[in-house]
Amino acid sequence: MDSNSQFEISESASQVPDFIRNSSSQRSISPVQSIWSKTSGGRSIREVSFSELESKPVRHGSRGADSEGFSASYKEINDDDARLIYINDPDRTDEKFEFAGNSIRTGKYSILTFLPRNLFEQFHRVAYVYFLVIAILNQLPQLAVFGRGASIMPLAFVLLVTAIKDGYEDYRRHRSDKIENSRLAWVLVNEQFQQIRWKDIRVGQIIKVSANETLPCDMVLLSTSDTTGVAYVQTTNLDGESNLKTRYAKQETQTKNPENEKISGLIKCEKPNRNIYGFQANMDIDKKRISLGPSNIILRGCELKNTEWAVGVAVYAGRETKAMLNNSGAPSKRSHLETRMNREIIFLSIFLVALCTIVSACHGVWLRRHKDELDLMQFYRKKDYSENEVKDYNYYGWGLEIFFVFLMSVIVFQIMIPISLYISMELVRVGQAFFMIQDNRMYDRASNSRFQCRALNINEDLGQIKYVFSDKTGTLTENKMEFKCASIGGIDYSNAQDSTEDGQIGNSAQGGGQVLRPRMKVKVDPELLDLSKRKHTGEGKHVCDFFIALAACNTIVPITVETPDPAVNLIDYQGESPDEQALVYAAAAYGFMLIERTSGHIVLDIHGERQRFNVLGLHEFDSDRKRMSVILGCPDKTVKVFVKGADTSMFSVINRSLHLNMLNVTETHLHTYSSKGLRTLVVGMRELSPSEFEQWQSSYELASTALMGRAALLRKVASNIENHLTILGASGIEDKLQQGVPEAIESLRTAGIKVWVLTGDKQETAISIGYSSKLLTSKMTQIVINNNSKDSCRKSLQDALLMWKKLTADSNATPGGSRTGLNEVALIIDGTSLVYILDTDLEEQLFELASKCDVVLCCRVAPLQKAGIVALIKNRTDDMTLAIGDGANDVSMIQMADVGIGISGQEGRQAVMASDFAMGQFRFLVPLLLVHGHWNYQRMSYMILYNFYRKGILFCYLDTWLFLCSNSVSELELGNGIKNLSVKIRLLDKKDVFG
Repeated sequence: MDSNSQFEISESASQVPDFIRNSSSQRSISPVQSIWSKTSGGRSIREVSFSELESKPVRHGSRGADSEGFSASYKEINDDDARLIYINDPDRTDEKFEFAGNSIRTGKYSILTFLPRNLFEQFHRVAYVYFLVIAILNQLPQLAVFGRGASIMPLAFVLLVTAIKDGYEDYRRHRSDKIENSRLAWVLVNEQFQQIRWKDIRVGQIIKVSANETLPCDMVLLSTSDTTGVAYVQTTNLDGESNLKTRYAKQETQTKNPENEKISGLIKCEKPNRNIYGFQANMDIDKKRISLGPSNIILRGCELKNTEWAVGVAVYAGRETKAMLNNSGAPSKRSHLETRMNREIIFLSIFLVALCTIVSACHGVWLRRHKDELDLMQFYRKKDYSENEVKDYNYYGWGLEIFFVFLMSVIVFQIMIPISLYISMELVRVGQAFFMIQDNRMYDRASNSRFQCRALNINEDLGQIKYVFSDKTGTLTENKMEFKCASIGGIDYSNAQDSTEDGQIGNSAQGGGQVLRPRMKVKVDPELLDLSKRKHTGEGKHVCDFFIALAACNTIVPITVETPDPAVNLIDYQGESPDEQALVYAAAAYGFMLIERTSGHIVLDIHGERQRFNVLGLHEFDSDRKRMSVILGCPDKTVKVFVKGADTSMFSVINRSLHLNMLNVTETHLHTYSSKGLRTLVVGMRELSPSEFEQWQSSYELASTALMGRAALLRKVASNIENHLTILGASGIEDKLQQGVPEAIESLRTAGIKVWVLTGDKQETAISIGYSSKLLTSKMTQIVINNNSKDSCRKSLQDALLMWKKLTADSNATPGGSRTGLNEVALIIDGTSLVYILDTDLEEQLFELASKCDVVLCCRVAPLQKAGIVALIKNRTDDMTLAIGDGANDVSMIQMADVGIGISGQEGRQAVMASDFAMGQFRFLVPLLLVHGHWNYQRMSYMILYNFYRKGILFCYLDTWLFLCSNSVSELELGNGIKNLSVKIRLLDKKDVFG
């Protein structure tokens, strides 16, 4: 997934954080608080006092309402759209609502439904219906041309082989379901936790999950082993992401012990839906109504990590869990070659009908001419004289005779339609998949993953790709972020050579006789490191605030990892965003090490001194604000709000009357970082007065408990506090290109394949990556479209088309001129412009321009815009399209393209699960398309042509044989030849002709 930073784009489900907390889930802050950190080794931490706060609860964050992952979760729950769940009372819960049990079933068939349903699915192929009709016709005595058994054997064999394959696959699914349903979980029964099978769990029951166990259903957290109600879960089985995510129990239920006291209450939540990143509910308990959000629910398939135990109430079970609702198989697509083959079969069928019509018409003419001779004509006796009474001998009249000849002709000539071709194609595709999977050139050693074929029916399409639509971050780049430079106080700290040669690497903290070190090493600038230690100076204070913002304004969870040396432990920072991880590791390298995080405070080791900051509020990133902020109670008894986000959103909330020169210099540095291909981020801060904090506190209380329009209110509260900021600086993070990307793009373009890059990054960053990946060259003419209205977009497109025509005319006027080098054209367009172009009358102009360009680079695009760009080409041309990406925001374009490829990258497996093929690196496209794709298409084409030509030759041979045989027993005239062709067909039905 692409974004200039985590704060640039939120359409991707995998970018949306799960860290939402509100007032009711936090402990109160006393006037004076002191914490003894688990990792402090007995060292005291500074006390923090707030006379303004009294005993009011801690407040935590907001999230945008229009974020794709959360839009459904913040709507008001209507009675018609809600389900009522009585805590610890499953019988009462099921009185009004018939909830699904927790048993799952992924199998398609049962013993009773296997045969009819499997046959129904197989007969979706029209050719199978055709051959079934032929077999049925051949069972009629009047029409039998071949043996009755022989006529049905080929179709029966094909159906049997496919049924056996489908049956075995379904058996494996049933076996897996049985194992899953038989797993055991601890459920509260008669005020005691007892082990019962997963399939027997009911909605409303209270369940206890221990560390490293998998959750049996979707459940709302009630309490955890952590005193603050925090639980850490790993969602690898759900979305492929290995980073830990934080979930929270409400304070009203955290202190309750289900075994010692009866817990009762009512949860009113939304109906089951597929949105794994959203949840909305209200809980009535102890005569209080509490709002629940995505941070309060843990889903089936997740694993509990770094938490001794967690207790929750089941709200969705079985097929209604979000994991099961999202359990869809690989997309079903039909290859263009098979589509064309079906078209050829339709043409052959039309020819077959025409030929049979001609034969039956000729037969009717012949019957008319020889009506007086039919009684005694050899081989065609109309009368039976073997008995005393003369009767008609298998003669049904002219009409039926002509009709029977037509049907018998269909049976005789049916060899023109190759039934064996279908099974042959399936076998060939299996062999092709084996060759692709075993190809070591497409084996990724870093992830130990081989190429995956998730859709066997489009192998040959790989050899006909004309357009490649690629994501950038994680697809062209590694998505392993590395902090490279920073602009702090208007000074640029980006001397890479100095950092490499003279800089110190890493940092450490002492605690409890142990040394704590960050797991990832970051190269530091000596000048900036020295300045960060002088926190009593003006410049040093500015630097300290900058790194405190990097260490605190995030959702990172520090995890202590043991090493072979008992005196040294490593701190691994787990989070949902690689950008956040890089920033926290950078802060630790400069002496601001995040040691501990709970729901109410964080502990930082600042150059050997541990300080505790109370987290008074946390406003998460959303797609409208494009910012994230945290409100901290600092050790100096001040309250500060730290904000970081995209430059486009941050500059609008920074107070330009302060440090205007610094702001202008920072903007210049940001432009420089972007031109180098770095992902940029702006950091700001403001100190809050007691009245401002009280106002925010009361506003958030009202917004978080609102039943209508909660999302908009939370967003407004966040926007009100995030203004009049003082700029601290900006950061630059490098996302390196994957190995072999420039060479792969060059090879694809040399092969005539157009490569388009669709990214959420800002334009400067995308262009820089374009140059480094050899997608763009210095000789290309760049057409840039950045507009904010439909009229301006229309004018830009018209001007661009005129420019292209002028370049083409200049190229044609040049002797020996060609559209290479100087005359190559690159189109660069942003997402704002696409808003006014896609799905409007301007689409046709964009298609005309884009199809003429050698390279297209789309910046700041949303996931649906990516799919719209793919559809722009797919719906207007017959060219094959391929989309490749690694994140959830790439799923739309992967499913829209003719061929979708998922990268097994850093952003989970959403793209892989939605793809037709999966692999580990972008560079594997070269052997996949230019080697395997070429051979797949060529071999399949040759096999299809062989089958059609073989059937054609066999048909011509049969036709010639019948013609010659008929002429050997009658006149040699052409008319008689046609007549005797029909006679011969009739003879095949007469069992006594040759004996």
